[in-house]
Parts: sequence; C-alpha cells; structure tokens
Amino acid sequence: MGYFDRGVIGDKWSSRILWLSALGSAVGLYMVMVERQLQNREKKMMEALRAAESGTQDGE
Repeated sequence: MGYFDRGVIGDKWSSRILWLSALGSAVGLYMVMVERQLQNREKKMMEALRAAESGTQDGE
C-alpha cells in the first residue's frame, strides 16, 4: 500500500507541475503579445511623427 500512496502523491505533483507549466506558457504568450502591441504603437507613433515632420518641411 505504501508504494501506491507514493504513486498518488506523484500524480498530484505531476498534475501540479503540468498546470504550472501551462500557466507559465500562458503568461509568456501574454507578455509577448503585450510587447508586440507596444512595439506596434511605437512604430505607428514614429511614422506619424515622421509624416508630421515631412509635412511641415514641405509647407516651408
């Protein structure tokens, strides 16, 4: 019976490790998405800034 009890504990820990790794993967994917959104915003802002600068230079 002792061996069986250890097996149950092992199953609990393996399922916890599985859930932790799944949660870690989800957090990692979320962070990558947020970072890409920030990069896209910076890119759009830089393009808008360049467009505004070129617009003022053309007007002069």
